[in-house]
Amino acid sequence: MVDMSVAAAAAVHVLVERHQTLATAESLTGGLVAATIVEIPGVSAVYRGGMVVYATELKGTLAGVPEDLLAQRGPVDGDVAAKLAEGVRERCGADWGVATTGVAGPEPQDGKPVGLVYVAVAGPSGTQVRELRLTGNRAAVRTESVTAVLQLLSDMLRTQPAPV
Repeated sequence: MVDMSVAAAAAVHVLVERHQTLATAESLTGGLVAATIVEIPGVSAVYRGGMVVYATELKGTLAGVPEDLLAQRGPVDGDVAAKLAEGVRERCGADWGVATTGVAGPEPQDGKPVGLVYVAVAGPSGTQVRELRLTGNRAAVRTESVTAVLQLLSDMLRTQPAPV
């Protein structure tokens, strides 16, 4: 798997070239996506900001995830990840929104196993979600989640046309 710093640099480079912006919404990664992105020189041209919505209710009040969705499925869900990415994109006025939600461990959460993670990217042409089944300790799950969401962003940037 690609290193998270390499994944961040690749995504930021393309965003700078395209003059597009990015925002982040994080749960289990607790700001690690944002911290990884802002280590890249030149990122201030593209990074709008982000939110750490660790508490379930903040996913609704701050990031705009529908409360009925959270009540029905809980915070660890693919549709919740999609709504987080879409919500942060809209609320931060960014071209792209990325989001992470899942169970880093050491204990399962609401019947969801440790290592179950959803990453999502919302962009001008729609939203994509990936479900991950990660292994390892808490730090490994968080690090791999960051790499996965940045890789998804890079994949979407590569397959979607640049704005005119």
